[in-house]
Amino acid sequence: MVVPEQVVEPSHVPVLRDRIVDLLAPSLAQPGSVYLDCTLGLGGHASAVLARCPNARLVGIDRDPAALAVAGRRLATFGNRVHLYQAVYHELAEVLAEDGTRSVQAICMDLGLSSLQIDDRERGFAYAVDAPLDMRMDSGQDLTAETLVNTAAPGELVRILREYGDEKFADRIVRRVVEARAKAPIRTSADLVALVDQAIPMAARTRSGHPAKRTFQALRIAVNAELTSLAAALPAALDALAPGGRLAVLAYHSGEDRLVKRAFAEASSDHVPPGLPAVPAALQARFALLTRGAERPTPSETAANPRAAAARLRAIEHKEDAA
Repeated sequence: MVVPEQVVEPSHVPVLRDRIVDLLAPSLAQPGSVYLDCTLGLGGHASAVLARCPNARLVGIDRDPAALAVAGRRLATFGNRVHLYQAVYHELAEVLAEDGTRSVQAICMDLGLSSLQIDDRERGFAYAVDAPLDMRMDSGQDLTAETLVNTAAPGELVRILREYGDEKFADRIVRRVVEARAKAPIRTSADLVALVDQAIPMAARTRSGHPAKRTFQALRIAVNAELTSLAAALPAALDALAPGGRLAVLAYHSGEDRLVKRAFAEASSDHVPPGLPAVPAALQARFALLTRGAERPTPSETAANPRAAAARLRAIEHKEDAA
């Protein structure tokens, strides 16, 4: 596996690292405990969990082979406690089967982009630098942002920008894109940024960060099918937790957080028909919430790591006495 030289050892500040370790560590105290990191990235959260929990071993998965290579070097000090797999997080059941693991005691999902993907300019995730319009987390997949921008129907592009980017100027941006691609393919991030800049009214360009931020976010989510994958991963993760096991999820986008909130609310609610005087054990909630709403980074963490600003943390526990 070859990793570009400029991204072999990137800087990395795990978001809400200490809080996540505090939430997950109680379930990893027993010998033989398993910690599943569904979005390993550069291994920042995994390293902290393994250091705090010496009885635990790691099953780490990531769709990005470059991230796995960097994480593998970072986690090598933990020896045979580390088992790494290239996969998308909705494939966690298949990964655990391959690992020979029936259930786990703790799971972390840190959604969105890793520092590696943001910092590697050639991968086209960043709107602030000119690069090919790629945006694939797994470079082996076929669909790229360039393909999507140049071939998707206008109505589909509008839907993507509105649903995944909350972009209220989606119609205007897509009109510019369609006009431009009719003359020549849109191939680079600079090309797309210029079109977005032209489409958004001057008065709205500086209200909430870079004018292309929402467009790039939406295209990245669409290219990598992130919300579809998350919708499948959440029930699979809950099913994989042993009694007493805990799941922590860091979301950075309102669509992600809505999926997590709904899944956790469903799992932590009794399912009782109206009028039933008591809740039978089979209908009682199998899980309990560990966080009240979504926890956010402290101002000091956000100041030290601006990428943490949008993070929302939710955690849930599989009840020990669940049926």
